[in-house]
Amino acid sequence: MDPREAAGAPARELRLAVVVLVAASGAAEPLSFLALDHVFAGVMTSNLALLGMAIGRSRSADVTAAVLALAGFGVGAGVVALVTRGRKGTLDRWPPRVLLCLAGEALLLAVGATLWAAWGGAPGQTARHALQCGLAAAMGAQAGAMVSAGRAAAPTTYLTGTLATYIVHGLSSASARPDGWIPLRLGALIAGAAVATAVLKTAPAWAGIVPCVLVVAAVLIAGTPFLTPRATGEAPSAEP
Repeated sequence: MDPREAAGAPARELRLAVVVLVAASGAAEPLSFLALDHVFAGVMTSNLALLGMAIGRSRSADVTAAVLALAGFGVGAGVVALVTRGRKGTLDRWPPRVLLCLAGEALLLAVGATLWAAWGGAPGQTARHALQCGLAAAMGAQAGAMVSAGRAAAPTTYLTGTLATYIVHGLSSASARPDGWIPLRLGALIAGAAVATAVLKTAPAWAGIVPCVLVVAAVLIAGTPFLTPRATGEAPSAEP
């Protein structure tokens, strides 16, 4: 067994990959909320509330936006669930199919970024709806991949529970030291959103590339353990 797994902590590379994925989800939200349909790409709790408000105000356009985001997220997560069914990760490696799903997310984001650039960062209403659904699907795939990755992963598209856990554990337990990676994730979310917003303001046609580049970087980081033999000297097993 890898000594890091024996210690009960995920590999450093995987923790770093999670941080980068959080930054990617942060970068997706300004595109979704500021430039598309004023809903969130990855925070479905907020979208459910926005849907309720839209229904209460009888605003059909806002209802459509929220439904598209919810549907896209659900499709993305559902596809990942089918692809990764029965695959379990370890504390030092994510399953190859999880990496494959993240690579698929990057491809979907790349297609969206290309279309976004082709429209000069100002797509029409129908195009906005399509991009909104696709961006939400990408975030759903990312969220589903992190669930399938198991104990070596963490939520990357919603951090409310992460923040609450960090506060409660930090204040209620004098002996347990809070996870130092959590502040990095929270900071990455802010940084990703800030960078994407700045690019959206200064070079809107290129804003779509920011989350795509970050997801690609996370896949490369998470794939690093596959290039290093296990501590036992066993070769990585092939996955059908």
